[in-house]
This record gives sequence, C-alpha cells and structure tokens, in this order.
Amino acid sequence: MTAALLVPLLMPFAAPALTRWAGPHLRPTAALWTLTATACALAGGWLAALGGLLLAGALTMSTLARLGHLIHPLDIAPAVVAYPATALAVGALAVCAYAMTRSALRQFRQYRTAHAQLQNAPTAGDLSVLDRPEADAYALPGNPGRIVVTAGMLRALDGPEREALLAHERAHLAGRHHYFLAAADLATRCHPALRGLRGAIGLAVERVADEAAAAAVGDRHLTARAIGRAALAGTTGRAARPAFAAGAAGGPVPQRVKALLQPAATHNRLAVAAACALLACSAASVAGTATGLVNLHHHVEIAQGEAQDD
Repeated sequence: MTAALLVPLLMPFAAPALTRWAGPHLRPTAALWTLTATACALAGGWLAALGGLLLAGALTMSTLARLGHLIHPLDIAPAVVAYPATALAVGALAVCAYAMTRSALRQFRQYRTAHAQLQNAPTAGDLSVLDRPEADAYALPGNPGRIVVTAGMLRALDGPEREALLAHERAHLAGRHHYFLAAADLATRCHPALRGLRGAIGLAVERVADEAAAAAVGDRHLTARAIGRAALAGTTGRAARPAFAAGAAGGPVPQRVKALLQPAATHNRLAVAAACALLACSAASVAGTATGLVNLHHHVEIAQGEAQDD
C-alpha cells in the first residue's frame, strides 16, 4: 500500500483541535469559508484514500487483476496487510455511503414538507407566516427563497426585534448559507472526527447573519436582544424544516449574543495563524491523496506492462 494515502486517513483526527483553536479567532465570514473548505477537503481526501486502498487491495487478487487487464497482480503490500486493509476500506465506504444517503433523503423529505406547509400560509413579499403556536423562524431556500416565521415567534418579539430577526433571515438567503450547511452535513458524516466541524460551521453561519442583521438595523444590542428572546421563545418546539434551513435560534446562542454585545471582530495575527493551520491541514490531505493515487496509478501501469519500474 502506498504510504501517502495514510495522510488523508489520519488528517481528520487533527480537525477537532484545530477547529477549537481557530473558530474563536476568525471573523465570521472567514471562519465560514475556512471551516467549510476544510471539512470538504478532509472528507474528500478520506473518501479518495479509502477508494485507493480498495482498488489497490482488489488488484492484488489474481481474478480482479485479470479483469483490470493487468499482466500480474499488484505487489505493493503483503497479503496479510492488503486483505484486511481492503476489507476495512469496503466497510468504511459502505458506512459513509449509508450515512450520507440517509441524511440526504431525510433532508429532501423535510424540505418538501416545509414547502408544502407554505401553500396556504399568508405571504407578504419574501415573508410567509405559519399559524403555529411554537416560536420559530428560518430561511427556506428555493426559487424564490422564503423567510418563514410562525405566529408564536411574532407574538414573542416586539416591532424592532422582529425587524432584526427578519434582517437575520434575509442574510441567510442572500448569503446562500444553505449550501454551506448542506456541505457541512454531508462532509462531516464521512468521518467521526469531523462531526465537531458541523457545529462550528453552523455557528459561523449564524454569526455571519448576526453581523449582517446588526449592520442592517444599525444596533448590535437590539440584534442581540432579538436573538436571545427568539431562542428563549423557541425552546418549546419548532416547525418541521430541514437542517440546512438556517434559523435565528441556531447554534450556541449565548456565544452569539456575547459576540454581538462586543465591537465587531477584526483580523489579527492569531486569526491568520488559525486560518493557515486549517488550510495547511486541508492542503496536506489533498497533497497526500494526490501523491498516493499517482503512485498507485504508476504501479498499475507497471502491472499492465505499460511502464518500467525505476
């Protein structure tokens, strides 16, 4: 087995520590893009490395090697290593495929249900109001996207707080945050160590919308109060909606409120170092994957008689 493929297999285990260090120091927009790119790169490298191990192990078997037009089976690892590694790769890929497919189907069903709920709901511009007692508000993507608010949420907030809440949800639609949340959900289901990135990306999405809402209404304290009251009112339940439909009460609300009660964050050396650490982790995973697959391709060419081993 090519040793380079071990890098993308091991790199996801560094993600939790790097995320805990980098998340608090990055500005919301930078955190959102950096964390999402890291999650996708690590998940993609993990899947590609598993696929490479599966292919390498399969081509060490004579029958499968002949099907691949190899003159002789691959000889890059002893059978005592190749066969267990292949079995583990098959099992891990099967678990990943099941988890991602299950999540995607569940999100699709919830998305259709959420849109069906709006058929008879009163609308005004981009706003739809559900006649439900529970307090909830979220941005539902579509063509066009909708801001969905329940009657319970409207009753829980006063006029200025409603304005801040709607500005928050409009920021989700304008920023197309559903793509970030969907990518985070799928990517973090590929590896147990990546699950912490899902919450970090969710927090970054909410922080970006919080800052946009504060800028729109011109009052950070008002936005913080609206977010806090919306979260307290929404503890009794929420309308059915997919996880990628970002809501005002998502993420760790105390942390969001605390950030809004302080001046807007600015870049500093620690933030740059945090971003570089995460991007270096992603780059190492991508480089290891590319090197491992290129080496595997070279060995396959040798086994096919198309190249001479140096």
